[in-house]
Amino acid sequence: MRLTVNGSEVEVSSEADTPLLWVLRDELKLVGTKYGCGIAQCGACTVHLDGRAIRSCVTPVSAVADKQIQTIEGQATEAGLSPVQLAWLETDVAQCGYCQSGQIMAATALLASNPNPSDAEIDAAMAGNVCRCGTYPRIRKAVHLAASLMSEEHSA
Repeated sequence: MRLTVNGSEVEVSSEADTPLLWVLRDELKLVGTKYGCGIAQCGACTVHLDGRAIRSCVTPVSAVADKQIQTIEGQATEAGLSPVQLAWLETDVAQCGYCQSGQIMAATALLASNPNPSDAEIDAAMAGNVCRCGTYPRIRKAVHLAASLMSEEHSA
């Protein structure tokens, strides 16, 4: 089966019902996407599918064959880290860091659809991503900073 992951076409040999998470981690060695709960409740496995945040732990690889998949490894470009990644570092969001790839992917999808979200909109969009360390106030602050950085990027 052919997939497009982070802009590159790859061939995978996994069974059609294998969760995308395991194809990414085990077959493609893209280990930034984490296993958390296995039932799409924690958000650690969040990736983008055609720009939309999805849970890769419950998405069969057969469902993504003709779509664009982006993982946390695809967030940075040759120019550097994404505005969301920069904001995460600037606001010192990560504590243990385990959930952060999923958090960043969810925040990136939010900002793509809503470039200037309110606190309530951020809380609603990020509610499906669990942070066991409780860094939610820093996550909200980072999303606002990323929105600002993206706005500056577009106006430059």
